[in-house]
Amino acid sequence: MQERIVRAVAGTFVLISVLLAIYVNINWLFLAGFVGVNLIQSSITKWCLMTDILTKLGVPK
Repeated sequence: MQERIVRAVAGTFVLISVLLAIYVNINWLFLAGFVGVNLIQSSITKWCLMTDILTKLGVPK
């Protein structure tokens, strides 16, 4: 369950940042880059802050 939520949140942030870059300011693409870097970091270190937050909120793994 947590993995699906993490992927959904990451995808949502990327889509929102792309839309904001198109309609507001190109600098919103840095948010998409930040999300991508965090996904790479979590795949290397096997640690994700969002997973820790979801665990504390009681979301089942």
